[in-house]
Amino acid sequence: MPDLNTRIHDAENRLLEELRRQRRLLRESGEGGSGVSVGQKVADAVAAIIGSWPFIIIQSCLLAAWVTLNVIAWMRHWDPYPFILLNLALSFQAAYAGPFILMSQNRQQDIDRRKAETDYQVNVKAELEIELLHEKLDALKEQELADLARAVRDLTHLLETRRG
Repeated sequence: MPDLNTRIHDAENRLLEELRRQRRLLRESGEGGSGVSVGQKVADAVAAIIGSWPFIIIQSCLLAAWVTLNVIAWMRHWDPYPFILLNLALSFQAAYAGPFILMSQNRQQDIDRRKAETDYQVNVKAELEIELLHEKLDALKEQELADLARAVRDLTHLLETRRG
């Protein structure tokens, strides 16, 4: 019956081979690039626009112009002081922007989760590879020490035969 270290070593080798196989499959499939649907592209584009400084600046200028034009009455008041029409427009915008932003965030969260899983697998693989390298170095060191011990023993035996 194999000892515990042999069983652990065998399990690590199997895990390492499985990680290598998964990595090859991932590389062959184009790094896990699952197709992006039209809805996901639209959600990402809308979220990118709404979350940009140009959008915030333009919207702020439009809001300031709306309020200013309605307060000073340069033009006819189309939305007097409580700005109910402006409030309705902003509520409408928020009601439509929210789901787009959430869809984009959910997609990004899925991408981040897949990247974290891949990073974990790479870290496990690297750890196992390093352990294997340490084992090989230890075996080489043991072999070298055995060779040195044998050489010392042979030299000692040779010196004893010459003296005696």
